[in-house]
Amino acid sequence: MPDLTLRGGIGARVDSELEVKRSRFITRLERVGTEAEARAVIDTVRREHWDARHNCSAFVIGAASEPGQIRRSNDDGEPSGTAGMPMLEALTGRGFIDMVAVVTRYFGGILLGAGGLVRAYSDAVLGAIDAADADGAVVARAPRDLFTLALPHADAGRIEAELRHRGIVVLGVQYEREAVLTLAGSPDDAAIVASATAGRGRLVPVGTEWIDV
Repeated sequence: MPDLTLRGGIGARVDSELEVKRSRFITRLERVGTEAEARAVIDTVRREHWDARHNCSAFVIGAASEPGQIRRSNDDGEPSGTAGMPMLEALTGRGFIDMVAVVTRYFGGILLGAGGLVRAYSDAVLGAIDAADADGAVVARAPRDLFTLALPHADAGRIEAELRHRGIVVLGVQYEREAVLTLAGSPDDAAIVASATAGRGRLVPVGTEWIDV
């Protein structure tokens, strides 16, 4: 399963709402890059919904393949295991990373029971994910090799456009004595670069990075 997150970088956000037996479950999904950013989102939601009985949360930071991936959840007063953990499992079960989910519950007067709470909190997060997917707001994350490519200023715009057209990911351009493009891909892309630059361009490896693909 690929690692997924919200398109648009840190701060990209989706909101949705679910009603279960008169209780309102308001979900916020937001893309984050660190645990501190995730906790800041949770604090913001708590301030916005200060009058709600519960603001439960879960977040995942880092790729599933990384041993240092961070997973946290909080039931915020709901019975243990009925809110935060189902939310976390909804995120990880769909392959989401670098994401915080906060579900605010306004109690509707009818008790849902432990099983009902688990389903409601899970469905609240899954519903927000489905809404994001339907809007084209979901993007895959993957590691890519990084390269720089130095070009004459006069040729940089044309070559950059051609590389993008042929599927090369251009992360940025720095204009110094030459125009230096930063590309994400693999050494196999050297043939495309050679074709676009009439054999004059040379890819210089500069490391790896997780990017949206």
